[in-house]
Amino acid sequence: MLRQALILCALVAVAFGGTLRNSDFQSRIVGGAPAVEGQFPYQISLRTFPALGHFCGGSIISEHWTLSAAHCTINRTPANTRIVAGTILLNGGANPILREVSSIVNHPEYDSVNIAQDVCVVRVTVPFVWSPNVQPIRVGNEFIGGGVTAVVSGWGGILVTGGAAPNNLQWIAKQTITNADCRTRMGVNNERFVVDSKICTFTQAGQGICQGDSGGPLTAGGSVIGIVSWNIPCARGFPDGFDRVSHWNSWINDNARD
Repeated sequence: MLRQALILCALVAVAFGGTLRNSDFQSRIVGGAPAVEGQFPYQISLRTFPALGHFCGGSIISEHWTLSAAHCTINRTPANTRIVAGTILLNGGANPILREVSSIVNHPEYDSVNIAQDVCVVRVTVPFVWSPNVQPIRVGNEFIGGGVTAVVSGWGGILVTGGAAPNNLQWIAKQTITNADCRTRMGVNNERFVVDSKICTFTQAGQGICQGDSGGPLTAGGSVIGIVSWNIPCARGFPDGFDRVSHWNSWINDNARD
């Protein structure tokens, strides 16, 4: 039986048995629902500059800092990166907030082969101003086991086959599973991607991340507990993988200082 291709949540499918590539990073939520204004005030969109094309998601964690995945930003610079906040729409919206980027800090041990240490923080030049649509989220510091309901949000296609990215932010509630269960479900060919610093979710086939949600937040109890990292596209009955924020709590707080 052909082994499934694991890809980073920027999600363009990799050939069976292929090597994950930074160019493959874009993910989408399949089986989710449209968000409403103010539902995810911490959600951001990482954009190219000057085209302002969305390439990854992320979370506001303080006035100056956002949290995302290293595979989103490892080859980027502040000059060609922008952040959009305060809107649930990729294009349009009443009051989108555009910020220039002053620095990008990727985990120094980011491993593109095993998709490990997939965490970064990005600083904006002008601080965010809090409003109903722009708010920080707490950086989780408690270990989350299996059986917890968590929410993931992001932009992108909504079909298992991909499709056009919706303009409206999408979200879905998922169940966390233990890393042992995640390794079993991933199978012998892909279990190596489930390192201790990951957290996995799985509910059922037809629900999950796909191309374009990379770097986006997995949240529970008012905290961001995971960063969208990888999956087998798209919502085909395999777990979704996130970097475990509690594992990186100290690194995040040490590097996201004003």
